[in-house]
Amino acid sequence: MIEFSHLTKRFGDHVAIDDITFRCDPGTVTGFLGPNGAGKSTTMRALVGLTIPTSGTALIDGKPYGAMGNPARRIGVLLDASAQHPGRTGRETLALSARVLGMPQSRVEELLELVQLAGPASKKRVGDYSLGMRQRLGIAHALLGDPGILVLDEPANGLDPEGIRWMRGLLRDFADRGGTVILSSHLLSEVEAVADRFVIVSNGRVQLTGSKEELLGGTSTVVGSPDPAALERALQVADLTFTAQGSTFSVAADPIDVGTAALRGQVVLTELRAAGADLEGLFMELTSSHSHDNHDATGGRPTFVQANKQEVTA
Repeated sequence: MIEFSHLTKRFGDHVAIDDITFRCDPGTVTGFLGPNGAGKSTTMRALVGLTIPTSGTALIDGKPYGAMGNPARRIGVLLDASAQHPGRTGRETLALSARVLGMPQSRVEELLELVQLAGPASKKRVGDYSLGMRQRLGIAHALLGDPGILVLDEPANGLDPEGIRWMRGLLRDFADRGGTVILSSHLLSEVEAVADRFVIVSNGRVQLTGSKEELLGGTSTVVGSPDPAALERALQVADLTFTAQGSTFSVAADPIDVGTAALRGQVVLTELRAAGADLEGLFMELTSSHSHDNHDATGGRPTFVQANKQEVTA
């Protein structure tokens, strides 16, 4: 488990993060969302001992990172895929770290296969890797010690759609086997697809936390029919709460329940779709006062506002 409690970091007069408090439980993926300069990188760096907090704590299974023996066997970290020696091959990079961690070399081969860098790709120098290949190598490095916790800062950056789908499946499988994942990303749709819970930060403070259902306030459905009177009767029989909007209705239920009610009433539908807020809209609402020209005091790279400028490679 990861737990942040009243975590605060000041760089001179600048408050990078202010009273950050939330936790990430085993078996879950937590999406850590916020605009550039919101404090995400500072928070994650404080978790793994790269930034010393001014006050508060960031604990891993009840201990600070520095108090853990051989921490990479407990927590895998990917904060910057480019922070790898460009002159070493992919296999050499993992093999050297495996020695330090006391892991068998067979683990290196296993991970090269997992991240699809086995064969000729493993013999290329990291300096010749594309951004997507460096991300895959970074994920392999995070998994090297067979940890129970993963801390990943924008791991999908540079991956093509197939690679993003692969990464999403990998993280979902990791969490489903009891692992804990905290995932920071500017790719909102991908975070939404894999995360169980979300933490939205802005101006160094947590604005909102919860599951998607909790954040968006439940499910609603827009439904329409050429016979609105018959549809209204069907919704009443199913005891569903609704409001009429001409020939359509806004129903406080999910589309499956609304469709089932219409089927039982033998009502023809012209429209049936989920409605309500979306995660990106909520993010924009909560962070609208945040200046996108700000940067983390640690030099964090642009996120949401530069999503269309990222290099996309396999």
